[in-house]
Amino acid sequence: MEDSTSPPTSSSAEASGATSASDGTKNSEAGSVAAGILLSRILGLLRERTVAYFFGVGAHADVWQMVFKSPNLLQNLLGEGTISAAFIPIYSRLIEEGRQEDAGRFAGAIFGLLLAVAGGMALLGIVLAEPIVGILAPGFIGDAYAVPEALGWLVGEEGAGGSSINRFELTVRAVRLIFPMAGVLVLSAWALGVLNNHRRFFIPYVAPALWNAAIIAFLFGGAYWVTGTPWAPGALPSDTLTQLLMTACVGALVGGVLQFGVQLPFVVRELSGFEFSVSRRVEGVREAINAFGPVVASRGVAQLSAYLDLFLGSLLAVGALSALRYAQLLYMLPVSLFGMSVAASELPELSRLTEEKVAAFTARLRRSLRQIAFLTVPTVVGYLAFGVLLVGALLRTGQFQEGGTWLVTIVLGGYALGILATTLSRLLQNAFYAIGDTTTPAWIAVTRVTVSTVVATPAMFWLDTIP
Repeated sequence: MEDSTSPPTSSSAEASGATSASDGTKNSEAGSVAAGILLSRILGLLRERTVAYFFGVGAHADVWQMVFKSPNLLQNLLGEGTISAAFIPIYSRLIEEGRQEDAGRFAGAIFGLLLAVAGGMALLGIVLAEPIVGILAPGFIGDAYAVPEALGWLVGEEGAGGSSINRFELTVRAVRLIFPMAGVLVLSAWALGVLNNHRRFFIPYVAPALWNAAIIAFLFGGAYWVTGTPWAPGALPSDTLTQLLMTACVGALVGGVLQFGVQLPFVVRELSGFEFSVSRRVEGVREAINAFGPVVASRGVAQLSAYLDLFLGSLLAVGALSALRYAQLLYMLPVSLFGMSVAASELPELSRLTEEKVAAFTARLRRSLRQIAFLTVPTVVGYLAFGVLLVGALLRTGQFQEGGTWLVTIVLGGYALGILATTLSRLLQNAFYAIGDTTTPAWIAVTRVTVSTVVATPAMFWLDTIP
């Protein structure tokens, strides 16, 4: 179908055929991304259902959710979003110009720099785990005494007797184990960037399924080792839950290695002239570093918003953090499945459209925005209308019962209102990256976080006073 914004050609049939071919390729690439993300998210839901089965909505669940937030700072600052902005456009340009050897050397230099920076930050995170957790979760400090399950009937896990674990100390121990995983996942994002440029979308987006599968396997394996049965029926003692939590952290580390490792053979097959280095003299590296600054700042601001949620959530009743996390999991499903699938497949293609093809760039962007909206709006309606049924079907098991179902549903309803805007913003952000503008998304992120913080913080305390 010919788009009204396409530039005029001498043959409308030729233009229509080109557009149809472009649409077919775009849909195929987005479909590959969506298929990979869908399989990964299905395993992610099974992972969260397994976590809910063992930990419910209680103290250990809070620790589990907090454990990943500190290392995720490293992954989010240097991972897929940063790679999309600083690496993919330059690498794509070199490939488009037929300079495969230069592209390989550029990829090798970026890999070396990421390895050095991610490794150093992971080591620093291990050393400074205690103050990091203290800053992010001040509500965990002083947990040496019994922590009341203030959610009462809503929690169900240990509502009658309270919890006797020290959430602060347990979180510190687990964070030290998890930080190396974040470094490995940064390298996995580099592999994703390489494969995306060569139009290999399925493998890098299905690879996280191995991470999810490893956690599930280690949880059930740990339960069998500790209790003699993988199902561990009934309420488990606090010490047993602690052992399971640490076992799951080991599974996350193993899963991170698997996620990176499964992509390596495909990366090696695609790269030409790969040379491992940390040199900034390789063509494109300085340009990438200059682009890194605004992107890291933008993602850093977004992380501040996420950590503000953690900071405030840690001050609320036991179970609040885990309820937020469960709701975020469902919130991110359409964002990833529809927003990321289209945005990820479009970035290399938009990057190949030069300034002389502005009309084609605009037409492609508009079609993609319409596609995302068409897929996302029904999801929002479904979450608002059938949220409690969905949460119950996916998470209600073991220690996660009716009270937790309603709590997560209420949070999900709030998140659902922002799904469309968040999903569309993924594509618009990549459009800026494709034209080499990393500053505008950074300022938009600052504005968004400022507004959300000003509105959310007093609203939380006001709602907390409602009986």
